[in-house]
Amino acid sequence: MNRLPLQAVLFDMDGTLVDTERLWWEAVEQVAGRALTEEDRPEVLGRPVEYTAAWLAASTGTVAADLAETLHREFADRVRSGIVPRPGALALLDALAREGVPTALVTASPRAVADTVLDALGADRFAVSVTADDTPHTKPAPDPYLAACRALGVDPAVCVAVEDTETGVASAEAAGCAVLAVPSLAPIEAAPGRTVRASLEGVTVDRLRSLLPYRLRVMTWNLWYGGTKVRDHRAKQLKVIAETDVDVVGLQETYGGAAGELAEALGWHHHSAGPNLGIISRLPITAVLGDSDVGFYGAAGARIAVGDQEVEIWTAHLDAEHYGPYESEPLAHEEVRTGQMRDILRRIPGGTPVVLVGDFNSPSHLDRPDVEWPVTRAAEEAGFADSFREARPDAVRDPGHTWSPVHAHPEPQDRIDFVLHRGLRVLHSRTYVSGTPRTWPDVEDNDWPSDHAAVITTFSLGSGPRTV
Repeated sequence: MNRLPLQAVLFDMDGTLVDTERLWWEAVEQVAGRALTEEDRPEVLGRPVEYTAAWLAASTGTVAADLAETLHREFADRVRSGIVPRPGALALLDALAREGVPTALVTASPRAVADTVLDALGADRFAVSVTADDTPHTKPAPDPYLAACRALGVDPAVCVAVEDTETGVASAEAAGCAVLAVPSLAPIEAAPGRTVRASLEGVTVDRLRSLLPYRLRVMTWNLWYGGTKVRDHRAKQLKVIAETDVDVVGLQETYGGAAGELAEALGWHHHSAGPNLGIISRLPITAVLGDSDVGFYGAAGARIAVGDQEVEIWTAHLDAEHYGPYESEPLAHEEVRTGQMRDILRRIPGGTPVVLVGDFNSPSHLDRPDVEWPVTRAAEEAGFADSFREARPDAVRDPGHTWSPVHAHPEPQDRIDFVLHRGLRVLHSRTYVSGTPRTWPDVEDNDWPSDHAAVITTFSLGSGPRTV
């Protein structure tokens, strides 16, 4: 099973890379004129200077801007004379540099203070630095981490943020990063997607990679009479599965044996149901779901193990008669397909993340606002999101047609094959057709052995809470 690739590591500064939380605490005490207590921690740790200045102003009556200036000066003086790298910080930065993993400094401190620290650590250790001066909102808002990811050209989902405060953790998690928390002065609880360690000592690049979510790449594919309209269809099907690097395929029109034969050739797991439906998976299948004797139309499901989690995959095929765009009354037959969809949705329990794929033989209400297509609307009302439209919301720019690469104009071109989900995060989604298929009836030598395009969506599955 693949985890997402580590594209960057984003480091907080104060208390994470350098032992400045103590210096900041001392600076605030100096300006406040009193010793700070546990009750003061939420107003001091991980906060920008302006926030703490405003908090002090409320209790002292001093102008917040004047307090901020004094705090800046007191803290910067202490940094210049007393900066100390945190245990393991420099060794981890050096290891990331050796493996070519980009790093960013993401801090709620102002640029002047950050540059002082960068001079001490070595500014060339970081490809990007983001400070309180660089975004409209700083921590705990996600803006600083999102800005760092944009500057690096990476997705937050494939980054690890290293933080030492609850405020910083909240910022990184809101941006969508996996988090390694290394508390400095205040404890941090483990949580989903968050690992807690006492120190950076002994943290390796491989350890950071292990914190990223699992990748789950799901494809829906109508095989078109099992693929038999195309010469050497089985070899071509296997080539498609290999070149798309998918983890699970929900199949329609298997014509009995396709799921088993494909799985055997790949060394994968499979579930076949009725004459038409199947699921093949490189991941273990822990349970089969639905009616194994389902007819030509309907749905079948399987529960698969993804790391230490489970996900349900359902494949569906809805009635093909009286396709709406063919009809003078487009919704005349949709009640049949909608009834089938509602029956499928009733069979899918809540609680476990679910992917529902299939050939619905109906356009989407998200693509054609002039017609309220009820099949996809029923799925949406049941809590399912359309992964393709989630990743590509502009239906004009990205129509995503799956019907049909071999039935050309004047045949309607529509998106009728879907990868829906409930409880997962979409990283990417696309349609897929290999080669340039010739149109019907000259199809037997096509590289693409189907009359539908496939849809492939890559999901991320978050890690569980860990304390090490």
